[in-house]
Order: sequence, then C-alpha cells, then structure tokens
Amino acid sequence: QVQLVESGGGLVQAGGSLRLSCEVSGRTFTSFHMGWFRQAPGKEREFVGRINKSGDTTYYADSVKGRFTISRDNAKNTVYLQMSSLTPEDTAVYYCAADLIPNGAYDYWGQGTQVTVSS
Repeated sequence: QVQLVESGGGLVQAGGSLRLSCEVSGRTFTSFHMGWFRQAPGKEREFVGRINKSGDTTYYADSVKGRFTISRDNAKNTVYLQMSSLTPEDTAVYYCAADLIPNGAYDYWGQGTQVTVSS
C-alpha cells in the first residue's frame, strides 16, 4: 500500500520561507515522478510543480517559478518543496502526489499540509 505523508506546513509571515516534505512508502520511491499541488479555500486545486524520477528535471507553475524549488532525496524516499518569498496568495493546503507514468494523472496522493502566510 503506497502512502504519502506530507509535513512541514505551518504559519509564516509574508516574505518568509518554509520547506515541505513528503515521505513515500509502500513502493520503490524511484518508480515515481513526484508532483506538488495546492488548494486554497474556495478555489480549485492548482499544480505547483513536479520532479522526475531521477531528480534532474523539474517544472514549475508560473505562479511559483523562481520562488519555489522541488528536490528529492531518493535515499530517504522523500520529496521536498522549498518555498521562499511567500505571499498571502500562497496560503493553501499543499499536497504531494506520485505518478508512475508522467501523464498528469497522478496515482497516489498525500493527505495535505496547511500553509498559511500572514501579511
């Protein structure tokens, strides 16, 4: 059974930084391309970025490009989302997701972690 567990969310002031982690268990971590998504209250879920299996290719939404960085440690079965220059518009529940085939249809999802950015 594949499980994804996010951690690292919390309250941060505007302009601050936060790092989210997502640990994957139940299947070989390097089987998965990994993605991060977020959902703000009253809004649809939004793609944030993704990283390939080996960790050498990343892709970001325009809204976070230059501020957020995705990385992975395959030895620790963990993917990270480093967020900086945060604004209140970044407030959302952040989810990690695992994709066996990079077709955008993610196969497994975490439970989410709340990030709140105060002005």
